[in-house]
Amino acid sequence: MHITRENYTSRSEVVLFINGQFPKHMPLVQEFKKIFCTDGAYHKLVKRGVLPDVVSGDFDSLSEDKIDETVEIIPTPDQNFTDFEKALQLIKNEGYKSVAVFGCSGLEHDHFLGNLHSILKFKKELNITCFDDFGFYFFAEKKTKISGFQNEIISLFPFPKAKKITSTGVKYPLTKENLSIAKRVGTRNTITAETAQIEFSKGNLLLFVQNLK
Repeated sequence: MHITRENYTSRSEVVLFINGQFPKHMPLVQEFKKIFCTDGAYHKLVKRGVLPDVVSGDFDSLSEDKIDETVEIIPTPDQNFTDFEKALQLIKNEGYKSVAVFGCSGLEHDHFLGNLHSILKFKKELNITCFDDFGFYFFAEKKTKISGFQNEIISLFPFPKAKKITSTGVKYPLTKENLSIAKRVGTRNTITAETAQIEFSKGNLLLFVQNLK
């Protein structure tokens, strides 16, 4: 995986809006092949001047007759899964491999942690990148490069463990070190080189990259 300042949004095929807090500044949605939206995020998205291609969910918070007639409506009533999970499954079923997500964080903390759990469930099937006002975050591949974010903050957060992590191009590099919840995490480091590289052998590693420029 190689993320650059030029491709960090456009590398995703489609975009999904869910019912969290949208960033103040969002990329042009025309960059994406398709715009998906959960029912709880529909009115919020329309107020931002964006009409989705697809709205999915159990429609407990939105009546279908309130949706623009040009939008495809896909009911997903199964209460064993969240609307976010069902939307990711829908995107996967349509054959897409990568998705940018807006609204993953910013409101209730339990929703945010639940959303991270949902992302992890689809990690092997979808390349998922989430965006907020501070930057973007994603589950890293075993070898990940990040270019063009020199002097920005980067945090490495194990979920719940990641082993033999080596990081270069950052202020405080790691060499085959382990991170785990309640023991050690890698928050608030700084990217010092044009390209930072993170490698690890096992586990799940959530990367937060600040993007305030």
